[in-house]
Amino acid sequence: MNAGDTIAAISTPLGVGGIGIVRLSGPQAREILDRIFRRRGGEGPLRSHRFYLGEVLRPQDQRVIDEVLAVFMEKPKTYTREEVAEIQAHSGVLVLQEILEAVLRCGARLAEPGEFTRRAFLNGRIDLTQAEAVIDLIQSKTRRSLELANLQRQGRLGREVKEIREELADLLALMEAGIDFPEEEIPGLSGGEIHRRLRAAQEKLDSLLRTYDEGKIYRQGVAAVIIGRPNVGKSSLLNSLLREDRAIVTPIPGTTRDVIEEVANVRGIPLKIMDTAGLRHTQDAVEIEGVRRTRDRLAQADLVIWVVDGSESLNAEDLDILPEVRGKKSVVAINKNDLPRRLNPQDLAGLLPGVPLIAVSALHHSGIDLLEGAIREVVLNGQEDSSSEVLLSNLRHKQALEKAREGLARALEASAANLSPEFISTDLGQALHALGEIVGETTSEDILDRIFSQFCIGK
Repeated sequence: MNAGDTIAAISTPLGVGGIGIVRLSGPQAREILDRIFRRRGGEGPLRSHRFYLGEVLRPQDQRVIDEVLAVFMEKPKTYTREEVAEIQAHSGVLVLQEILEAVLRCGARLAEPGEFTRRAFLNGRIDLTQAEAVIDLIQSKTRRSLELANLQRQGRLGREVKEIREELADLLALMEAGIDFPEEEIPGLSGGEIHRRLRAAQEKLDSLLRTYDEGKIYRQGVAAVIIGRPNVGKSSLLNSLLREDRAIVTPIPGTTRDVIEEVANVRGIPLKIMDTAGLRHTQDAVEIEGVRRTRDRLAQADLVIWVVDGSESLNAEDLDILPEVRGKKSVVAINKNDLPRRLNPQDLAGLLPGVPLIAVSALHHSGIDLLEGAIREVVLNGQEDSSSEVLLSNLRHKQALEKAREGLARALEASAANLSPEFISTDLGQALHALGEIVGETTSEDILDRIFSQFCIGK
């Protein structure tokens, strides 16, 4: 990667659509645009941040590729803080590829994954938490996850981490000044003041770390598996939660042979639901494989939705499933509530104390709101949404904060033992380095490569 290059890429999904965008960033962006863009109804240089109607031409023979809107943006008021040009054409695979080829012929090179956003980070427009928020924004599955990604994109998490880091950096500077220049009359810090400042920073880190479990749920979602014996309505329940007919539903037991995976928005939580083959003893080779896959998914699931038939009493096949449910976060959906009830909920309550039992009719979509409420409560351990605007959701951030907290804990122990300031400052420096990793001030190239490789080429 050479920051002096001009990079280019198609920044919209390939396919037939209304508009497709080819983006350029770098010192040759204006020159390349001037070579391939013929402005309609005017001459002279393009003014910054204004759209112009015209045509894109092949540089080798000046033949028209498409009628487009083009815009040139002077640095530093651009996404990358470099000169940027964008060409908005009709969206089609061949059209956009022809425009990109024209741009590359004129001296640009194809951008690497995430290179536009990486340049925005390297040029100081955003910190690393904001760069990572771009991925979260694109991948958001619910409104709540979108809100949290936007808060991080706006720099809320980065500012909070930087504030803690600045407080600790000020403390370290005062301590090191006293160590390096003991003969000077520099106002020193008492052991009690050092301890108080370290404790205050540790409490702020603890407060952030406590938000991780909730933040991870909204960012990554929850893996939920729907299990039950055949023909209890598992696929119908999946369709009800998705609000669409995704799974085939028939009265024939064993219709679902493979695992079907979809994502549903359950009260703001991205629920990655897996509809599975019915659990039972069978001689059918295909169904045996389906049951095996069901058990594999069950072992990986964060949540189990056990579906039982409320129009029948519990039978041996139901009771065989019971051990699969115990010990996991779970909700029981007593299905077929539209039929006469023969199952006694108290029987289940005694077998699974504390597990929510929700009566539903997946066929008629009744009771689904209550089921979603129970799912949300189980997933969030009965807690309401955090009132904090900053929720930790990225494992990299969590691990760095834990390293920072460990450094502070050691510094506090040294302070409490009245050890020399040199011991405290060493641990404090390690905590500062860990905090710098979060916002990108002390992050290695390997970590940057790993982060930006997750982006698409045009972002």
